[in-house]
Amino acid sequence: MDVKNNSIPFANIKIKSVLDSTKQFSLVADSNGIASASISPNKNYAIQVTALGYKKYNKTIALENNTVVILKLLEDPTQLNQVVVTSSKALVRQEDDKSVVDPEPLAAGSTNAMETIEKTPGVFIDSDGNIYLNGLSPAGVQINGRDLKMSPSDLSTLLKSLPPNVIQKIELIRTPSAKYDASGGGGVVNIVLKKGVKLGLNGSVNTGLNQGQYGNQFAGVNLNNTNDKYNAYLNTQYNNNNGYSINNTNRFLSNDAVIIQKARTQSPSNSFYVGYGIGKNWKEKWEFNYDGRISNNVFDNRTKNNAGLVNNFSYSMPVLNESNINNKGNNYNINQSFRSKYKLDTLSGEWITDISVNYSEAATHQNYANQIGVNLGSSGAGDFGNYKTSFIAQTDLKKKWKGITLETGIKTSILQFDNHAKYTKTIAGITQPDLFRTSNYSFKEQVNAGYLQASKTWGAFILKLGSRVEQTIMEGRQYIPKDTNFSVNRIDPFPYVYLSRKIITIMGYEMRGYLVYRKTISRPSYDFLNPFARYIDPYTYEIGNPLLKPQFTTNYEANISVDDKPIFAYGVNETKDIFSSVVYTSPIDKQLSYRTYDNLGRNKEIYFRAIGVIPPGKKFFAVVGVQYSRNIYNGLYENQPFSFDRGSYTFFTFQSLKLDTRSTIAINGFWRTNGQQQFYELENFGQLNATINRQFLNKKLTVTLSANDIFFTNKNTFVLNQGSIRSNGYRENDTRRYGINFRYNFGFKPKEKKLEMLDNEPVDK
Repeated sequence: MDVKNNSIPFANIKIKSVLDSTKQFSLVADSNGIASASISPNKNYAIQVTALGYKKYNKTIALENNTVVILKLLEDPTQLNQVVVTSSKALVRQEDDKSVVDPEPLAAGSTNAMETIEKTPGVFIDSDGNIYLNGLSPAGVQINGRDLKMSPSDLSTLLKSLPPNVIQKIELIRTPSAKYDASGGGGVVNIVLKKGVKLGLNGSVNTGLNQGQYGNQFAGVNLNNTNDKYNAYLNTQYNNNNGYSINNTNRFLSNDAVIIQKARTQSPSNSFYVGYGIGKNWKEKWEFNYDGRISNNVFDNRTKNNAGLVNNFSYSMPVLNESNINNKGNNYNINQSFRSKYKLDTLSGEWITDISVNYSEAATHQNYANQIGVNLGSSGAGDFGNYKTSFIAQTDLKKKWKGITLETGIKTSILQFDNHAKYTKTIAGITQPDLFRTSNYSFKEQVNAGYLQASKTWGAFILKLGSRVEQTIMEGRQYIPKDTNFSVNRIDPFPYVYLSRKIITIMGYEMRGYLVYRKTISRPSYDFLNPFARYIDPYTYEIGNPLLKPQFTTNYEANISVDDKPIFAYGVNETKDIFSSVVYTSPIDKQLSYRTYDNLGRNKEIYFRAIGVIPPGKKFFAVVGVQYSRNIYNGLYENQPFSFDRGSYTFFTFQSLKLDTRSTIAINGFWRTNGQQQFYELENFGQLNATINRQFLNKKLTVTLSANDIFFTNKNTFVLNQGSIRSNGYRENDTRRYGINFRYNFGFKPKEKKLEMLDNEPVDK
């Protein structure tokens, strides 16, 4: 803690026996400033603590039978002169039931938060913006511990507008406890943003660009101000983005007929982000925080699609269909939230209340024109918009009682979604309403939840038991083209069991094993349910399925960590009523296909992860890992029995080398073999990135050179053979890019404090 009894998170702690130098521990405090170690009583131990913004703490303590020792650190304002790293931080460390990633080395070569997450070892992002931690169930995403009730595409847009250097840490929670929403079937990614730190007024200015076939440019300013009364921050970022994507597909209608499509999309956009907040401590026990985020993205996407029907495999196109599609519009998002925290005691007891409101809207104007041969042609135009409002309120209580840590809380979240689309079509010069693509749809979801969990330590064992109960209320109604509706109202329990045990200590490093059991639910998002038909090309459209049911998953996982660094995990996911992205032949015309979502049956997934680490602190640091996932589906596809069995390996790495005290070179990347995305079978693909940075001007200016997808290998061919759909194709994006980034850090000293000999409170010097 500091001298005002505020917890100091993520401090580095070294404990060493005075009489036996082989008995030593290296610990990292959690977000509440707490670290624990099992040591022998009635002996003297030397304790050293280092934390950014505080003076180094050294003391020899005679530990008797005390279970808790409180260490108080003094602030060190002299560190404001420059950025000072007083201890080495691991890229990934294990903290209770989550992995905590330090984003600093990853953000150096990134232009936005989405790229930073994509470079995180063991994380995979598909072309639709879904984030995967393990397996085929997407992870839920939070910012500052608050859920984002967004579709993958909306979430991707928001994260691409978020500057990478405002991220304090990324929490990967692969097996969330009962405290988290039960909808985290694929785990939870929590992005914790930087706020005011105890360093007075400080900040940074950053700008840069990267260039592939097209280029991105960005600039931003980050400010933090903390004093004895309050802390405040302001983050802004502007991005000018451009890129392309290629999607070529061959779809076989019969043994002697195939539709060949070649589509290329250019995606220029401009985005602006601002984040702000203020916090205040009151009477040493209360903490209040207000946070806000506003982002806006303006886009103008243009797709050119050449397609033709080929018979008898002659591969000559007597009739060429050329389609030009333009989607132009903007996405707007605003979030306002308030959080209060009350410290019940000095043993991490606390009461937290959080209220958040989020509003977003997306407006798109679409034009498309088809030209068949020389004389035949058709076109269409329309406007469609999505409007989403979400309200989340929760309160959580944490308290230690007779050696047991109790946690309980209640939460309600309400989401309102409205979609409006109005289209016309023009054929042979005659314009009329397009009834197939004109729609009006609304959806409301309310989830009420309560949970209770308890944890206790018995010697080398830590046991956590909990359960969560959630009531799901879902109501959807389509007004146009026909008046239909659906509703769901159900209550489900979700148990959770977590067991951890110290296995062995080797040369001061503690090895622990973990066992986790939990049950989760995945609810279809509004995009999955919306029956609005979205035009893609002359042969393909996309439509939601309002009849989707929630899917339930039971997860079992065993994992091992060494010195708070995860090294191995093995798990099994069993899912029923699984809903997946599927492609069906249109009932209107067999030459047309449509993408939708459906409950297909059951899925069993087996996975393991292994990670090797060369610890940081020396010149060279490395993380190398492998993850294997095997998925076995059994169910119905187009009302016919089907099975799908495929295993995929993902290899990933992060390595850094200190060239000198001011320069560091780093590489990171992944390689996936026998990849899969839903029922698409992908060939091998991956990506290798590299950065080199150099510090100037007394380490205040950092210049970073970056190269992403150096060998241009993040592209793949795919095969889809399910039901009546037989197709193959190729996908490519503007991923190979070279860039430069400038960041200048600045700061101003606050009044320096010192402790008088007989005083407990700091006084002005």
